[in-house]
Amino acid sequence: MKMDKKEKSSQLTITKNIEESIAFIQTQSDLTPEIGIILGSGLGTFADRLQEKISIPTSHIPHYPLSTVEGHEGTLIFGYIEKIPVLAVKGRTHFYEGHSIDKVAYVVRLLARMGVKLLIVTNAAGGVNPYFRPGDLMVISDHINFMFKNPLRGPQLPSETRWTDMGDAYDSEYSEMIERVGLELKIPLKKGVLFVSTGPTYETAAEVRMARRLGADAVSMSTIPEVLVARANQIKVVGISCITNFATGLSPFKLSHQEVTDIARAVESKFQRLLLQAILEFSKKLKAR
Repeated sequence: MKMDKKEKSSQLTITKNIEESIAFIQTQSDLTPEIGIILGSGLGTFADRLQEKISIPTSHIPHYPLSTVEGHEGTLIFGYIEKIPVLAVKGRTHFYEGHSIDKVAYVVRLLARMGVKLLIVTNAAGGVNPYFRPGDLMVISDHINFMFKNPLRGPQLPSETRWTDMGDAYDSEYSEMIERVGLELKIPLKKGVLFVSTGPTYETAAEVRMARRLGADAVSMSTIPEVLVARANQIKVVGISCITNFATGLSPFKLSHQEVTDIARAVESKFQRLLLQAILEFSKKLKAR
């Protein structure tokens, strides 16, 4: 399908912006990451486990959208986990901050340009499944996009597929691997479907009941835009949600962002142990391909 002049100009602008962002990043670090990790609310301390760290504030990177949310400081951290080159995104940007949906997923286009083969997405989420409790970790098996937005809309970039198959959006092999790691470490893991809306308001009790009837196990305000762009760039994805609260209507208590970050920080020890061991296993698989 041919692009008109406006679409071609837009494609060239996006490509130019990505190249300028990458050019700046390469002046700060020459590391080529094998695995990328996007760290959700309260989970950013995992980045402290990286060795030989180089931190780049995203505010210094040309064209990079700014994060304004507490618990999302906005830093790209390059480093190693036992000689495995990793890039941790400490502080994602959200649609509800006022960014366009393509800007929300901009970091993944940078990861793709840097050669990342596997993306680990993490988030804080409210539990919709009545068997889930705050502090549980859930391996994401699938998602429901109630944002009704897609960052792939518009001009197609040369590296991206237009008609992206989402049948195995959260790679089943890597998801099974992290479940096995959980068993080995005696870290109980849930598994379920993530329902994502735009936020910033929490869902109403009626919306939570709807999400459950649609098959959701947890609700969040992030992650899906990043996954869509990753899959369009042939990057494998594995996802983990930290269940930080009961969704509206399942608890008598009011929801707050402070509760979300507090619970996430309370489980950071088991989250870090799980992720560290999983990365070692993931790297072996990537090298075997």
